[in-house]
Amino acid sequence: MTPLAGLVAAELAGPVDPRVSEFAAHLAAQYPGAARAVLFYGSCLRTAELEGQMLDFYLIVSDYRAAYGRRWLAAANRLIPPNVFPIEHNGLQAKYAVLSEADFARECTARARSVSVWARFAQPSRLAWGADETARGSVVGAVSEAAPTLFQLTLPMMEPGINHSPESIWRQAFELTYSAELRAERSNRPAAIIDGEPERYYDFGIAAMAVIASRLGVGPNGEVANFKSPEAMRAHWRGLRRKGKALTLLRLAKASATYAGGVDYLAWKINRHAGTRITVRPWQRRWPLIGGLTLLPRLLLRGAIR
Repeated sequence: MTPLAGLVAAELAGPVDPRVSEFAAHLAAQYPGAARAVLFYGSCLRTAELEGQMLDFYLIVSDYRAAYGRRWLAAANRLIPPNVFPIEHNGLQAKYAVLSEADFARECTARARSVSVWARFAQPSRLAWGADETARGSVVGAVSEAAPTLFQLTLPMMEPGINHSPESIWRQAFELTYSAELRAERSNRPAAIIDGEPERYYDFGIAAMAVIASRLGVGPNGEVANFKSPEAMRAHWRGLRRKGKALTLLRLAKASATYAGGVDYLAWKINRHAGTRITVRPWQRRWPLIGGLTLLPRLLLRGAIR
């Protein structure tokens, strides 16, 4: 096990509120025979606040056909991953995204379709429920790829000839990933995430660079080799931004068929993170796809999402 994998394994095994573990087990029970792991992440993990919040889970399943009784849900999850659903348990609310083990492993690497998964799991998470040791090992292996992916796609974007600190690389990385999605969070959110756990991000940064060095080599002055040239990486990020924002719209369209109350959740999240006072009208609830899409131009103009 590499030092980074050791850090990941210890972090995933870290304690969580017993209500989170119970919630995760309840979620897994909704997918008997298919659930492999439930990961807890996001703002509720960082703040340890649960009441009145929306918890974030990723449900990892063996495959989509085993997870769903309806074929169209399996097809939707395969074509535009992940599917996202709301769930309640014992007075707590959550949303959960569904990915297969194979898709989760791929989406933590540079072969991912978008930045969503590896950008999130380069940050802290907890394995709140696991089917068995094989499932836990699979999750550790996948999550261990997230930080190296983030760093190898960021390093060529850093100013050359400077010995950049892990903190500066993380900051640049999150600026890049936040720009590659339609986000409701304030512009200072990436810095706030790092400032909340500086030692964690330093340790993970050093370990991630060691992984990259072992794969790509080291330059004459001890610098980690670039994954791509700066010019090629700038073009790569332009593509990630175009694809990421388009995928956000596609996932919103898909959520109108899978996520009850999706428009209300969208408004709640934007109001919470951007300080706006968006209200949802009755007709927007009746036609959530159209309602959600009609919010976007106003939100973009007002800077509520970027």
